[in-house]
Amino acid sequence: MITLRAVATIPPDAVLWDSGKGAVAGFGARRQKGEAIAYVLKYRVDGRQRWATIGRHGSPWTPDLARAEARRLLGEVARGADPAAQKREARKAATVAELCDDYFAGVSAGRVLTRRGMAKKPSTVAIDRGRIERHIKPVLGRLKVAAVTRRDIERFRDAIADGETAAAIKTGKHGLARVTGGAGNATRVLGLLGGIFQYARRRGLRADNPVHGIERRPDGRRERRVSNAEYAALGEALRAMPATTWPLAVAAARFLALTGWRRGEMLALKWSEVDLATRTARLADTKTGASMRPLSRAACDVLRNLPRLGDLTFPASKGADQPMRGFHKVWLKIAAKAALPADVTPHILRHSFASIAADLEFSELTIASLLGHRKASVTSRYTHHADAVLLKAADAVSDRVSELMGDMKPEGAIVPFKQSPM
Repeated sequence: MITLRAVATIPPDAVLWDSGKGAVAGFGARRQKGEAIAYVLKYRVDGRQRWATIGRHGSPWTPDLARAEARRLLGEVARGADPAAQKREARKAATVAELCDDYFAGVSAGRVLTRRGMAKKPSTVAIDRGRIERHIKPVLGRLKVAAVTRRDIERFRDAIADGETAAAIKTGKHGLARVTGGAGNATRVLGLLGGIFQYARRRGLRADNPVHGIERRPDGRRERRVSNAEYAALGEALRAMPATTWPLAVAAARFLALTGWRRGEMLALKWSEVDLATRTARLADTKTGASMRPLSRAACDVLRNLPRLGDLTFPASKGADQPMRGFHKVWLKIAAKAALPADVTPHILRHSFASIAADLEFSELTIASLLGHRKASVTSRYTHHADAVLLKAADAVSDRVSELMGDMKPEGAIVPFKQSPM
């Protein structure tokens, strides 16, 4: 019988097998060249001999506990399991960090698509990578994919929401990335993690998605829109920006306010996509795919006053074919001159444009068409220019924005409505 006293006398390179009353067949204590002693179990599966290591002698493993574990493992063998093989597979199993790396390989190979069946945009991929490196890997990276539980996910959510992963990280020689926490950020990172574990399911790495059904904390965000006073201050700042500021960046800010476009759509806009005669822009590639947008008279006036330096409508100050990478810095100068709160961003201009359209009692579908939402893109694929209804709506909203910013209302031809037969 293996006892504490017997274990202490095992010589190097020897195995002490359990024997006597109550012994477990195949259970032993093995000492190799050093002082360490491990409890083992020798058994046969499909005619082949296997060795399973139960654990190292010492806390918590004693002869009695190891013997009980040996009996349990023999029960699994009787049911057709192979404990040694399972342990090897567990050691080789992917960690969450390795899963994230495999996920990005899938993104690069086109195996990971959005819910709309489209490849992820480079900007989205960059954001996802930052969330993985700064939130997911530090908290969950070392866990095995198959071992992650709902409780692990809940603790992960709470860690981000409570700011435990917040940090200031140097990026490059002079860059600084500020990693923030909060309930809203936790919700967005959980969305990405859910997609990663869904990818793991498709790859056969686990049978379920532990993120599914996890409660998201309310993020406490209120619906922000630009106030009338803030619009007035913005208009004054745009008119008063010094000549040393890149004029196309100032025009870009005005264009966003008048159209409600996404910043990336404005920066990628090409003259070849614009038809000023029909007041239509056909964007080849947006967040929701190809999109047709009506252009108000005020927006067309902004475009007509731009110099055509290349195919890009809003190019960089250095290189007509280079996208304007410094727009954010110019926007911060405009916002500072207007004394706008920090939460008034180009994206808030988009929210505000939609809010003004709702104030003017335009339908949800019309607003979606003005903003290029996915729900409005089905019919746009069959048309080549905006119809009179959308143009009238675009004019009404941009005229109201122009009025709030203190600009004179643009003058232009009245767009007639098509009369339906009586």
